[in-house]
Amino acid sequence: MIIDTHAHVTGPMELYEYFRGFTNVSGPGGRGMRRYPISDDLLEESIKDHLAEISGVGTELQLIAPRPWAVPTAERRVPLVMSITQQVNDLIAQAVRLHPDRFVGLGALPQSPMMSIEDCLEEVDRCVNELGFIGIKINPDPGEGGTETPHMGQKYWYPLYEKMVEYDIPGLVHGGPFRFSREPELGYFCQEESVAGWAILRSPEVFRDFPELKLIIAHGGGYIPYQFGRGRCFRINERRRGGDEDLWEPFEDSFRRLYYDTVLFDQEALELLFKVAGIQQCLFGSDKPANGSVVDPRTGRSLNDVKPLIDAIPWLTEEDRYAIYEGNARRVYSRLKVPSRA
Repeated sequence: MIIDTHAHVTGPMELYEYFRGFTNVSGPGGRGMRRYPISDDLLEESIKDHLAEISGVGTELQLIAPRPWAVPTAERRVPLVMSITQQVNDLIAQAVRLHPDRFVGLGALPQSPMMSIEDCLEEVDRCVNELGFIGIKINPDPGEGGTETPHMGQKYWYPLYEKMVEYDIPGLVHGGPFRFSREPELGYFCQEESVAGWAILRSPEVFRDFPELKLIIAHGGGYIPYQFGRGRCFRINERRRGGDEDLWEPFEDSFRRLYYDTVLFDQEALELLFKVAGIQQCLFGSDKPANGSVVDPRTGRSLNDVKPLIDAIPWLTEEDRYAIYEGNARRVYSRLKVPSRA
């Protein structure tokens, strides 16, 4: 069974146009926002191409989350952020209800520089207990490049980590909107995911305090696997300089406490990830359909058709491929109960 752990459902653009009517104007916002009704027929029409595209490459099940730009995290009007987040999570739940054999939900968090991480927890409860979601998507930079947020190794995030461990739900660490960032989309997502990953790796107390915490760094871990040797260098230097010996462990051990998806559109990059992270830490993901759906003129295949790239790696065993395509997803997402179709 092919389980894609990194995917997004967009839904009708009328919904986002409705949201923009509130986010593009001044005023209290949120309190006057009604729920935008989306009929099943309208949603089905908006996702029919999505379903056709993933069926065409053999994907059988997707873990879907709201689009990263769907929640206006830099927005200071908290009621607006809360309402929009709830509505986009409801959209995901509706898609899952319509196609329970194809979709499983991951929830977005209501995040803003004006909110504490505790303000997200009620929506986490709702996502798990009411909507039946099996994980969450975490934006490590809700300030969108304009307001600094404590990095993910700091205790600011601990209330969320406690809730994740309580429910045994993983978090997909994924960049969000970037209205104040110096970087375009191409660099921003991978950069912020790298910042988040490095922060956790240089804060070993996180996994001392939450040994059961499950965090997946999106887009193949950002730039971290490519700089694996530099990470080892810094870790050894920390020990030489007299760091906390009780917390010290080899960098490769810390690195393999995190998980990584395969949203890398290059075979050599995938091979590097598998070698440095280990097969057991890697979950199949394609981010399909999205920008990567563009066709590569050299191959005639869309760039985010990731499975053929993995299939072409000669040294992977059948056990490795099963772990990447299905087994690791079921182990990490313990709430995933969809039967295997193999």
